[in-house]
Amino acid sequence: MTENPRRIPVWARAALFILLVPGSLAGWVPWFSAGSPPLAPRAGAPLALLAALMVVAGWTVLLICAREFAHAGRGTPAPYDPPRSLVTGGLYRFTRNPMYVGVVTAIFGQALWFHSRDTVIYGIVMALLFHIAILVYEEPRLTRLFGEQYLEYKTAVPRWLGLTRKAQV
Repeated sequence: MTENPRRIPVWARAALFILLVPGSLAGWVPWFSAGSPPLAPRAGAPLALLAALMVVAGWTVLLICAREFAHAGRGTPAPYDPPRSLVTGGLYRFTRNPMYVGVVTAIFGQALWFHSRDTVIYGIVMALLFHIAILVYEEPRLTRLFGEQYLEYKTAVPRWLGLTRKAQV
């Protein structure tokens, strides 16, 4: 008999998901696609600094959003354990998909760090797959779950980075 996931605190469920899924997508897979190099940067000092800032920024965005999902949404980033409330605050005021932006930023940071064309290609493929998943799965699902509240949010906040189109929700 499996334990009820609701008995596990939401922060622990979110942390486990972040460790497994984004940890793979924005962690070891980009490193592996770069040829499993030593962790020392292959790029020169200025690019290495930019790369490190991108990786740290990407992971910071991801962790802030996971916290927001757990706190405001009472759920996790995992599709099988989503927020119970629509999350529109924090970084979600600027883009409807800040976690994806964070993951892609971290991937491209690693591409710079390792000076890896293959990791750039991986980052482009992931960005395209994220976009398709949002169009085909996430947006229709959020519309069904949250109805008018999501539709209003969708008209006020861009899918990706950009200026908001209307007053904040």
